[in-house]
Amino acid sequence: MTCPMKKYDLNPEVLKSEIRQALINQKVNACPMACRVAWHAAGTYDAKDGTGGSNGATMRFEPEDSDPANAGLSIIRDLLHEVKLKYPQVSHADLWTLAGAAAIEFLGGPKIPHILGRTDAPNGTTCPANGRLPDASQGAQHLRDVFYRMGMSDREIVALSGAHTLGRCHLTRSGYDGKWTDNPLKFDNSYFKNLIERDWKLRPWDGKEQFTDVQTGTLMMLPTDISLKTDPQFRPYVELYARDEAAFFQDFAAAYGKLLGLGAPQACPHLAQQEKASADFREACMHGHDEEVRQLAKSCNVHGMEGHSGRTALHKAAFWGHIHLINFLVKDCQIDPNVRDYNGDTALHDAARFGHEEVAEMLLPVTDVNLQNNLGQTVLGVAIEYSKDGGGNMSAKKRLIKKLENSHNNSKL
Repeated sequence: MTCPMKKYDLNPEVLKSEIRQALINQKVNACPMACRVAWHAAGTYDAKDGTGGSNGATMRFEPEDSDPANAGLSIIRDLLHEVKLKYPQVSHADLWTLAGAAAIEFLGGPKIPHILGRTDAPNGTTCPANGRLPDASQGAQHLRDVFYRMGMSDREIVALSGAHTLGRCHLTRSGYDGKWTDNPLKFDNSYFKNLIERDWKLRPWDGKEQFTDVQTGTLMMLPTDISLKTDPQFRPYVELYARDEAAFFQDFAAAYGKLLGLGAPQACPHLAQQEKASADFREACMHGHDEEVRQLAKSCNVHGMEGHSGRTALHKAAFWGHIHLINFLVKDCQIDPNVRDYNGDTALHDAARFGHEEVAEMLLPVTDVNLQNNLGQTVLGVAIEYSKDGGGNMSAKKRLIKKLENSHNNSKL
C-alpha cells in the first residue's frame, strides 16, 4: 500500500526502480543492509512519549550516527545519494524506509505496506538516546523490553526476527561473524527452518558469544536468535514460520510495515487513521460493546497496543470483566494472551486482581501462569495479594486462587 502525499508528484514504483538500481548492480547487492537501515531508523521508537521512529531521518546526526548498533550503515545512505539527488523532494526518511521495504520485495519476499509522507529533521535535537536498539548478546526478556517499548507483540518480535534470513554478520561492524542461511540474498523462511531443525552449539573462538550449527559448522545464530527457540512463548511462532512460509510472509509484511510507520503518524494522516481505528477497537473492548468490537475487528489492527501503557484489547476486556469478548479476542482475533503491558501484567493478571473468575478461567488454559509482572508477581501472587482484607469479590478470588494453585502445580510436573 503506497500513499504519496501531495508534495510528491511521482510514481512510487518509479522511485523503487531507481532504488533497485542503486542497491543491485554490477558492484553490489546491498538489499540486506538496506533492510537493516530502515529497521534501525524506525526501531528507536518509544510508544510512551512518541520519541524516535522513522520520521526525521535522525541517523544523519549525532549521537545516533555513531551509535555502535549503526556501524557501517552509512554505506546504504551513500548508495542512495544519487537517488536523493534525482528526487530532492523525497525526504531521507521516506527514501530509507522505502528502500528497506523494496529490498525485501527485490529478494523474493512479500510486498511491504509503505506510506510516503515523512519529513527530515533539520538537526539532531530530536535524536533518540543511543541504546534503544536490540543487543544481540541478550535473551528473550531483553527482546521484549525493546519491542514492547515500540508497541510490538511476541508474534511480531518473532516475525521481524525473520529478517535474519537475509545477510550476514561482519566482524568489523558488530563483532559477530557468519551467515544465518545458505542463501543470504533470498528472502524465505530458511532462518526459522535452520533454527528449529538444526542443533546449535557455542562457537569455539575468541570473539563474542555466538552459536554454530552442529551439522555443518557453516551457519551461525546469535544469543537473541537462540532465545526465540528456547523461550516457551516465542517458540510456537518459530515453529509456525518454519513449516508455513506463507504465514511468515503475511506476518512479516504486517509487522515490518508497522515498524516503518513508527513515529510517522504525524507526517502521514493515513497512518494516524490506522492508529485511531486500533484505538477505537481497544476502547470498544474496554466498554464491552460486542457488536462494535466485531465490526471494528474486520478492518483494524486488532493486535495494536496502547502507546502509553502497552495494553492490548484483551487487557482492556479482561480488566473490566467482559466475559463475552474473551473467546472472540483470543480465538478469532488471535490476540496473544501472554503480552505484558508496561507494568508487566498479562490480561490474566488483571482478571485475577479483580476476581473476574469466569474471565480467568477462559484465559488460564492459554496463558503462561509463570510470567511475572514488574513487581515480581505471578498471576497467583496477584490473586493472593488482592484477596487480603479490604478487597472486593473475595469469594471469587479464593476460588480462583485454588484453581491457580492447581495450575502452578501442574506446570511444575
